[in-house]
Amino acid sequence: MNKVVRPIFAVMLAALLAAAAAMPSYAVERTAAPKGNFDGLWSVSITTLQGGCDPSYRYPARIIGTKVLQASADDNYQLYGAVGHTGSIRVIVVRGSQWADGRGRLAGNSGQGQWRTSGGECSGVWTATRRG
Repeated sequence: MNKVVRPIFAVMLAALLAAAAAMPSYAVERTAAPKGNFDGLWSVSITTLQGGCDPSYRYPARIIGTKVLQASADDNYQLYGAVGHTGSIRVIVVRGSQWADGRGRLAGNSGQGQWRTSGGECSGVWTATRRG
């Protein structure tokens, strides 16, 4: 990552961790219901609905436990995120000096949600499919 993006990502990651730590205890699921297992390789399709960004992107992602990781050796972007046991997901994609924030939900072998760039120039939707 270049010198401009690294500090931005560090601040963003710190804010994400602080927000998670500040989550009220009643927001944590306390039931004995079975937890989702979203481990595996996922194909994520991103579509721009507003703004001048490229019309679509496709990224591979790997989920291990609660972590969402980059599943490609492509160093043109970095992907970071977390998935809850109930399927709620948040992912940050850093590409060059910009980043996008995606949020949504996984269920079974698919998922969907919304995203927007850091400056709000672009936004859209995403879908994901778990690969066998």
